[in-house]
Amino acid sequence: MKQIHPRRIAYRILHFMMSQFVLTIAIIAMLITCIFVPVDKEYLGYFNWQTLATLFCTLAVVCAFAHIHVFEIISRNIVLKLHTLRNATIGIVFITFVGSMILANDMALLTFLPLGYYVLKNTNNKDAMAFTFIMQNIAANLGGMVTPFGNPQNLYLYAYYNIGNVEFVKIMLPSFLVATALIIVCCLFVKNTPLTLQQEKAYTLNVRLTIIYSILFIASILIVFRIVPYGIGTLVIAVTLFFLDKKALKQVNYPLLLTFCVFFVFSGNLARIPAVNDFFSWLLPKNTLLFGILSCQVISNVPSAVLLSHFTKDYASLLPAVNIGGLGTLIASLASLITISEYRRHNPTGLKKYILQFTAINFGFLIVLYIIQSILL
Repeated sequence: MKQIHPRRIAYRILHFMMSQFVLTIAIIAMLITCIFVPVDKEYLGYFNWQTLATLFCTLAVVCAFAHIHVFEIISRNIVLKLHTLRNATIGIVFITFVGSMILANDMALLTFLPLGYYVLKNTNNKDAMAFTFIMQNIAANLGGMVTPFGNPQNLYLYAYYNIGNVEFVKIMLPSFLVATALIIVCCLFVKNTPLTLQQEKAYTLNVRLTIIYSILFIASILIVFRIVPYGIGTLVIAVTLFFLDKKALKQVNYPLLLTFCVFFVFSGNLARIPAVNDFFSWLLPKNTLLFGILSCQVISNVPSAVLLSHFTKDYASLLPAVNIGGLGTLIASLASLITISEYRRHNPTGLKKYILQFTAINFGFLIVLYIIQSILL
């Protein structure tokens, strides 16, 4: 039996930690909370299995679409119709923006980030990928804020406080309009350079597989809306892809799925620590909007919505807080983990620059939207 040298093991561990930086930090944070909340049967209740199933199915189907060159074909049409980098960026970002209203932010990013990548790759504009991905991420987080079903935290608070439809829109519309204007203004700074296709090969659409994969993708969406049970849906999609495209199942971003699992444990443990509960009971009434946003920066927006709803009746402040609060740090929204994971897959050497740019733009949006919302409250 071949013996593995300890130095080689240490190197592999270090390489994994460097290549999966966000996951490594998440694991460390989770382990710290495990000190205060020992592992017990309640841990199983932390996991949102429907979210994990949807994530797996969508990642697998998107990989299958990529293997039949659907994104290259769509990106070619985008380039031919929009002509310039600025127009293409605006188009990609607002497809994501509108998509998040229908599909929710996670699904919108999983669907449209690959499209953004292929447009930039096929026009030799990969240097614009960081900005485009960041704006897609912001668009996904803010696009669904105006409707109860646009984001998971909205759906939870809408039901928890029994908010009326008109009142919900009234609370969120000002921030939504400001966010829309900010996204447009930022995209206008993109250079208006002509786009030229670099790929020589014009791919032909595989109609049969495109139809099958589209049905699987629709099934993934129906899992989100609980129309298709996640267990049955996941099984059908996995088995279908096993026979049609095993490679798609192998290429699923499993570290991303693990990152979500780790964050579920982290936020679940945090909510069970008495000191944390006492702290929020004292702090939140002082400024629900501000401290709601700050909470999102640490434990992400969906767990914050669930946790903080138990400490305030001021949903008019909490609702915008957990939507605006999805901006900021990389963990403020789990959608941001999807974006950085996709970026790292295509450009692993540019991660530091991406994080700096992501932080600067996100906090810029966050500060402006917080000021506007503070004035309105």
